[in-house]
Amino acid sequence: MSEQNNDTTSHLKNGLKGIGPTIGKIVDYFEVTIILFSTAMLSIVSISNVIARNIYRSFYFAEELSQFFIMMITFIGTSYAARKARHIRMGALLEAFPPKLEKIMIFIISAVSATVLFVLAYIAFDYLLAVHRRGTTTFAMGAPYWTFVAVAPLGLAMAGIQYVRTIIKNIQEKEVWLSPEQQSEYEEEAVMMAAARSDAEEVHLELKEKK
Repeated sequence: MSEQNNDTTSHLKNGLKGIGPTIGKIVDYFEVTIILFSTAMLSIVSISNVIARNIYRSFYFAEELSQFFIMMITFIGTSYAARKARHIRMGALLEAFPPKLEKIMIFIISAVSATVLFVLAYIAFDYLLAVHRRGTTTFAMGAPYWTFVAVAPLGLAMAGIQYVRTIIKNIQEKEVWLSPEQQSEYEEEAVMMAAARSDAEEVHLELKEKK
């Protein structure tokens, strides 16, 4: 019986470990797609509006569309930055601490950040409901204004979840993790440098073989 219980527990742990990366990939695809699309559309709208203004006159809806895409980039980007540890922080100060103290600071920072973001998400959601009840529309396009601000509570809540995931990750792992998917501030740079060194070595070997 005890062996069966141990097997069941190990299967559950392995299953939970597998769920995290899967959810991370789905969230990453969702966030990156929205950010890329919004950035591309913002560029297209802005450039087209400049051309139209010089030829004839500006598009009447350009400003409102630009505001919409900026809000998408800002709030979804907040979640992305929290997940990839790309937000503003005192990295040099944290790295000066011993690992145990650094982990404690990460716990405190993540807990406070998650709390603030969830409170802001609640306030934004309450504002969204108020705008929806009033039936407010945009001036130029006449679109429901709540569709413009709907991304605010979503992005803030997603960012808060990333900080909760950071706390869980640091409980599970002995090392210090800055975010659920980023252990070191220079992790990606280190990978890129390693790949560059590998490529340089291959080129060097090819040149030696030719000689």
